[in-house]
Amino acid sequence: MRILVQKFGGTSLSTKEARENVISHIRRELDHGYRLVVVVSAMGRKGDPYATDTLLDLIASGGGSLPSREQDLLLACGEIISATMLCSLLQGAEISSVVLTGAQAGFRTDSHYGNARILDMVPSRVVDELNNNQVVIVTGFQGQNQSGDFTTLGRGGSDTSATALGAALHAEMVDIYTDVDGILTADPRIVEDAKPLDYVSYAEICNMAHQGAKVIHPRAVEIAMQSGTPVRVRSTFSQSEGTLVANPEGFKDVQLGIVDRYVTGIAYVANVTQIRVDSVSGAADNLQLKVFKAMAENDISVDFINVTPTGVAYTVFDSNASRAEAVLKSLGFAPSLLNGCAKVSVIGGGINGVPGIMARIVEALAEQNIQILQSADSNTTIWVLVNKEDMVQALRALHAKFELGK
Repeated sequence: MRILVQKFGGTSLSTKEARENVISHIRRELDHGYRLVVVVSAMGRKGDPYATDTLLDLIASGGGSLPSREQDLLLACGEIISATMLCSLLQGAEISSVVLTGAQAGFRTDSHYGNARILDMVPSRVVDELNNNQVVIVTGFQGQNQSGDFTTLGRGGSDTSATALGAALHAEMVDIYTDVDGILTADPRIVEDAKPLDYVSYAEICNMAHQGAKVIHPRAVEIAMQSGTPVRVRSTFSQSEGTLVANPEGFKDVQLGIVDRYVTGIAYVANVTQIRVDSVSGAADNLQLKVFKAMAENDISVDFINVTPTGVAYTVFDSNASRAEAVLKSLGFAPSLLNGCAKVSVIGGGINGVPGIMARIVEALAEQNIQILQSADSNTTIWVLVNKEDMVQALRALHAKFELGK
């Protein structure tokens, strides 16, 4: 069988016009001879009746709390509503379909409610329904643990569901439909000349996703990368091919473009606080171990880490800054905090080994009188920390310096 997995997010199912576009995308691929697995998210966004955040607000509005197991049971309802509604629309369009929950589709997970990990995929029921010429609609974001309970895969979990099914079914492609025309070089709400990308490598998009680009979830990319399953990020509202995500050798006749493109895109994470902890004596004396162990024990996520012989610098989300400060002071440290920062990332598979990339970053920011508070780099990404008030100008300056709008 030629299998294609399509994933439609909440905005793709929230209006009559959007749902009509979904039907047209399904019909087009059926006409092309594909057997289809369609993964759906809960409809709409916060405030819409069946969105995930709305379901959470339903509990919070009553002043109550819900155990994590029961909360996953509640959150699974949003995708079930989406799936059954889409099935009804397909039946009306004379397209035969069947709905499977995550459990019925073969998602076996651990019992980390709210952020479960997939342990195994057993998609035999999906294959049986495909053999019966059914469009198989699968509720994204959910699975089942060994006790038979509903589990959810965390935010962005429907993307993960789609690529996991694509890998398990050896699908030709996984199409992730959103409300934008693929992956752009920057956030178009900030950088007006942000340009859609025809192709990116797994490593590039994984870094973009980790650094704040919200088009696709990093876990979904990692699954696709491990299995070598190509992914396209496409718009529900157009017939555009969108952005192809694959290994560089999968780009075929656009291979030369990969060599010449040092920088792929610019991403950002706002609302972070820089924390510095220095040794009073001038020697670390296990300072690094004590600091990061304390952060881990208090469930405080750390990022942008610089370690020196006499201290450490790192970032936390602004929402965790006060708690992190209190923890450090309880250990006898005198942390220095700088609130209201933003991490700006320059990402590209061609960065590694190319001289002058950092010089151009420094030049672009210096021309705008933007101070670099901290920096770090990897094979595919260079990060700089700036004041949040400088973030928008930093993004625009770097986008222009690397000519990403051309």
